[in-house]
Amino acid sequence: MTKKLSRIFPVPKSGDEPLHSNGRPLGITLLDFWRWSSSDLVSNATRGILAEFIVASALGIELNDVRDEWRAFDLITPEGITVEVKSAAYIQTWSQRDFSRITFRIPKTRAWDADTNVQEKVPRRHAKVYVFALLAHKDKSSIDPLNVEQWQFFVLPTAVLNARTRSQHSITLRSLENLAGRAVSYNELREAVRKAAIEAAG
Repeated sequence: MTKKLSRIFPVPKSGDEPLHSNGRPLGITLLDFWRWSSSDLVSNATRGILAEFIVASALGIELNDVRDEWRAFDLITPEGITVEVKSAAYIQTWSQRDFSRITFRIPKTRAWDADTNVQEKVPRRHAKVYVFALLAHKDKSSIDPLNVEQWQFFVLPTAVLNARTRSQHSITLRSLENLAGRAVSYNELREAVRKAAIEAAG
């Protein structure tokens, strides 16, 4: 008889949960793991997840839920707008000869359904709006990814990316500025996403 191994729906943790041996606490907590694994906020992987969190907070999204790593898009706003977040930064944790060249990857992907474990056959872009989050600060001694004033945000309807005649796999900052216009601030982001969604629907 085949067992049905349904998906797991994670619930938010407090950080106080102990590492244990069959119920016997080992004096180490989940918070210790978070500190160990996620304190480097400038690293590419962690910065990307932080960018999603920052954008989610700007868009008024409930932050008590757990991030869905495998969803076809990153976020969905209270208004029902699906959003994909891409991040980049001039500064990296490692030693640099110069600032990093800003390029955002925007490939079409094949969505995967966690409920059915089935992947779509045709790649596409699944969100209605893209938010490009640039950690624009250029001083290593004072960079702080938790400071939303060090970020810039560019917003585009997905249809604009789909209509590009240039690369469908990535976009440079210059091309993005030509398409999206000026960057918006953290406080302007929610309205910019709303307008982009209206433009996409029009």
